[in-house]
Amino acid sequence: MTTFTNGARRARQARRAGLVVGTMALLLSALPSASATDTAGSAPRWCPTVAEHRVDCGTLRRPLVAGEPALGTVGVSYAVVRHRGPAAARGTVAVNPGGPGEVAIGKAAEFTAALEGLLEDHDLLLVDPRGTGRSERIPCGVTDAEYRFGTRPQQRDAVARCADALGPRAQGYTTAATADDLDAVRARLGAPQLSLYGLSYGTYLMPVYASRHPERVRTIVLSGAYPHDFDPLARPAAQAVSLALRRVCERSVPRACDGDAAVRDLATTAGRLRERPLTVPVSAGGKTYPQLFTEGKLANLLYEAASRGAGMAPAEPSLLGNLPRALDRFVKGDTGPLRELVREEGSSGSAEDQAPYIAVVCNDYRKAWAADAPLPVRWQQYRKALAGAGQGGFGAFTGRGFNEGPTDGGDVCISWPRANTARPQPTDLRLPDVPVLVLSGDLDANTPDANGRLAAAKFRDAAFFSVPNTGHVPELEPTGCVTGVTSHFLRTGTPGDTSCLGGLAPVAVAPVRD
Repeated sequence: MTTFTNGARRARQARRAGLVVGTMALLLSALPSASATDTAGSAPRWCPTVAEHRVDCGTLRRPLVAGEPALGTVGVSYAVVRHRGPAAARGTVAVNPGGPGEVAIGKAAEFTAALEGLLEDHDLLLVDPRGTGRSERIPCGVTDAEYRFGTRPQQRDAVARCADALGPRAQGYTTAATADDLDAVRARLGAPQLSLYGLSYGTYLMPVYASRHPERVRTIVLSGAYPHDFDPLARPAAQAVSLALRRVCERSVPRACDGDAAVRDLATTAGRLRERPLTVPVSAGGKTYPQLFTEGKLANLLYEAASRGAGMAPAEPSLLGNLPRALDRFVKGDTGPLRELVREEGSSGSAEDQAPYIAVVCNDYRKAWAADAPLPVRWQQYRKALAGAGQGGFGAFTGRGFNEGPTDGGDVCISWPRANTARPQPTDLRLPDVPVLVLSGDLDANTPDANGRLAAAKFRDAAFFSVPNTGHVPELEPTGCVTGVTSHFLRTGTPGDTSCLGGLAPVAVAPVRD
């Protein structure tokens, strides 16, 4: 696999679950060779240029909200990177790189490089989800940096503000709408079927597509996967944080840390931050945010940020590899190393509007309260769920503390209004009986092994692999082993020889010294 240059730095700067910069997507299906262009009959100016490949681009007008013509339409843009070989394409590589809200067209060159072998005889289809990239942004006035670095009450207020700004248009931001957009592009191009490759949030989107358009699906690959009926209190993620710390310590050569000690240090650090949060200014996009670093922010750092790019450049320092030492020093009174990790992660913040992220998460994702309940009742239901969960299920964290970490979970959407918003995405999908490959990184606490196995269990014909020494998502590892397995699966419907998965190098870990 060809990766981005400066891979470790770029991995640290990827924003959240699903924003997997430099990954690829591969999928089989037939597209016609005829060029698809914009309404003027020529390639739009934004159409990417990819060496040694013809690229056809276009924009399709779609209802913003099905059945509500008064709300207007949205332009959904796509790019088709054509295969290199002289014969007709054997299939199509169709991808969603995550988010919600991550763009695909802008990464055409990177995806093509990652798929170099497969694109000898397969086309690559990239669709920017509605409201992102080239697909007509509909902003709500909340930036990425503002949202991520705010306190939990500030995040809840930002969600409510976003919903108010969108008004009835908020109904247009759903996974089902994005899935139907993809199928409309498929129909425009004349492809009888698609194979689906989802990364992170794409593993949520692609099964929705498969359930709504089952006859159009040939194969499915899900990487960094989670099921639609995931635990709304994120207990598998909380437990996976401790497991990842133990694994990186146990596998470090020479032994750099003790995994049990690292987990104890994590619990101590969480407890101290619960009582006395740190103020850690972070600079992003030319602005400085006086971030209040709480138990919830610690949870976010460990389960979300530390999972991104783990294993991408295993010999180089990474956030996950530096955490045991930073936690050890914090417990011993030195807050400097942990502060530095927080500042470094903070530099990835941007001024990107978060409407596509917030609206899809708050419209679709499973919550610990009833969507139709008024706000006071929602709070009662949420607190009751936390109290009923106990503390043992959250690893080194308290339930409340950990659930203040996810920007797409916990109580962050509790003020999302019922009026003018879509119904939540159903969790009981009827899925086609097609070959499915599911991958999880065994250092990934964001979409951990436990959730990957649950996602695979939804399909009759699914193969699941936990990929050692990789995080979110496994394809970012540099040897090409994982992409070789997925490429073989997409060509044959079977994973083939997977022995290389056991030989991926452990991540570098900063030594912990007394």
